[in-house]
Amino acid sequence: MISMKTKNLAKKALVMVAMTLMFVMNADAQQKRMMEFQVVMAMNETTYKNCLKEGKYKEAITSLTMLINILDTTTVHQDTEIPENLIKESKGMYQYDMACCLALTGQKKQALQALEKSVNNGYKDYNNMLNDNDLKTLRKDKKYKALLEIVKDRQPLSVLKKAGPYAKDSVKVENPFHYQTNESKNLCMVREYFKLDSVAGQGDELSKIINLLHFVHDNMPHDGNHRAFAEMDAIDLYNYVKTTGKGVNCRQLAISLCEMYLALGIPARYVTCLPADPNDHECHVINSVWSSQLQKWIWIDPTMDAWVMDENGTMLGIAEVRERLRNDLPLVLCETANWNHQSQQTKEYYLDYYMAKNLYFFACMKISRFNPESDYRENPKDNEFLLFPTGYSSPNWKGCDSTTDSDLFWAKPE
Repeated sequence: MISMKTKNLAKKALVMVAMTLMFVMNADAQQKRMMEFQVVMAMNETTYKNCLKEGKYKEAITSLTMLINILDTTTVHQDTEIPENLIKESKGMYQYDMACCLALTGQKKQALQALEKSVNNGYKDYNNMLNDNDLKTLRKDKKYKALLEIVKDRQPLSVLKKAGPYAKDSVKVENPFHYQTNESKNLCMVREYFKLDSVAGQGDELSKIINLLHFVHDNMPHDGNHRAFAEMDAIDLYNYVKTTGKGVNCRQLAISLCEMYLALGIPARYVTCLPADPNDHECHVINSVWSSQLQKWIWIDPTMDAWVMDENGTMLGIAEVRERLRNDLPLVLCETANWNHQSQQTKEYYLDYYMAKNLYFFACMKISRFNPESDYRENPKDNEFLLFPTGYSSPNWKGCDSTTDSDLFWAKPE
């Protein structure tokens, strides 16, 4: 059976293309272009999926060929701001499925050629390729083994382990981060609105931190493909969810939770965790919360209701998790970790794969405060600060202040 995960990823990439089109083209041109693109793609997608369902792999090859040809000839990336890599990624996924269909129909040479094209277009799901029974007739072939090694080298953990070390910064020596006090009018409003003293409970500091995490996770569902049209503060985002019934993205969840911690006088940041590949625009945003009890930052993820511990059950911070991943040291994911109470998270997927990809470098606002990224009110300029490993910089973050000094970036709040 062709990997559903592969097909879903291809579909997701194409959805991202479609969504981006909606924003970068004028209304009339957008509607015409979208209809043409969607009709042709949907027609071949439907035929392709039906063929797979019925085991008609030769017919599926025809539809896959059409899908790949459409992506080969489209000018979407030339006419809009859509990155060409999204087209390339989708093509690679369809070429992988093409390799599977060709292998299942006994066309070994053509299957290897399709697989090579897929890898050249960035295919990187090593575990899927390694265990995919559709490709079992190729496994002894030298070319297959060589391609598998290329894909293995693209695994997030492999990439993270190759990152340069951190280094002291002789230029930037002062702590760049500041935290709005819980005496501010807006944070007092957040505290009162959500009755945070009651939500946090009467336990110790760590139990209060976790209770607030559960509160946001339980009351504000995640939708990574949707950005709420609301002010970027906990109250407005919460009311948007309750009014529309829609979820919000990971950034908006982390901003909401960050404000709640600040409202109770607990220093916190929302941290954008980013991949090494500048063409990979899927990042993840979580919270870094200062525990006076532990005297360190701790990892808090409202999207997944998650925190991370060492083998002794001690909660860890983002920097600690990153280093433990790089050095193959034990990590324990909390038992509550889940997505929207629908799917349980595992350490192997969440940490070793998904977060390993997104722990290459980091970005934080210099000032943690109420409504930090308003679309409707003026924000302080140049307010983000980045932590890079040595020897790396991102073209997507030009002009932002940065450092290679991990101690500076994760300095104790003043």
